Amino acid sequence: MASSELDFNIPGREIAVAAEALYLANLMIVPGIAFIALLALWFREHRRAPELARGHLSQTVAASLWAGVLLVVANGAIILAGGYGSPATWVIVILYFTTCHSTLIFCGAIGLAKALAGKPFRFPLIGPR
Repeated sequence: MASSELDFNIPGREIAVAAEALYLANLMIVPGIAFIALLALWFREHRRAPELARGHLSQTVAASLWAGVLLVVANGAIILAGGYGSPATWVIVILYFTTCHSTLIFCGAIGLAKALAGKPFRFPLIGPR
């Protein structure tokens, strides 16, 4: 097999790809709904799934929880800075989206690429070991 070809028969690859896709969908397209689907996938597969899938499942669930915590922190900062009517609101929102949210999406894209290639991935800083 040439190095540019993908091996679609890697055990757990489909679950790993689904986990990463749901993680990205939660961040960008259907927040909440995709997170519930990701949790359902995790509850259904995390014990019996191959190692590759378990790794991607645990990474995406942990990163999704971190994303939720960061969103709560950003909202808390907005409230502490004077509420949603304050000019500081836009500074916090722009900082949150340009640093936290975009970094989480970037890591999710790398995770999806790794899952498609049938390789493990660990989110930097926030991913469980």
